[in-house]
Amino acid sequence: MKGVVIDDKALLMAENDTVATALDDLEAGTELPVDTDARSDDSATGETGGASSRVVVLEEAIEFGHKIALADIEAGEKIYKYGEVIGVATADVPAGAWVHTHNCASTRGRVDREADDATALGAGGDPR
Repeated sequence: MKGVVIDDKALLMAENDTVATALDDLEAGTELPVDTDARSDDSATGETGGASSRVVVLEEAIEFGHKIALADIEAGEKIYKYGEVIGVATADVPAGAWVHTHNCASTRGRVDREADDATALGAGGDPR
């Protein structure tokens, strides 16, 4: 996936992202149709999930370039953009809410944080 424009209003960079980026100043109540690819298996029927659609309604106005939660994100949960973890929710964030420093602690570019794995900076690994 190279990025998907959602209804000319937002940009989703990777399919596992939990946020999208506003492509314009968006008003509260704006609807974003989000396609999901449910890959769960139904053991009773042997069928796999298929693509489905849902609508995320903006909880508040969100300015151009800012992040929009595409699903409910609980405090402490990782936030994904570009297919990578960019931060951790510091509060519960409902779908359609603005994601920024008031509810997300960045994990990018932080050399003072604890490493999650042995390849992270400070454990002798490559920091890239």
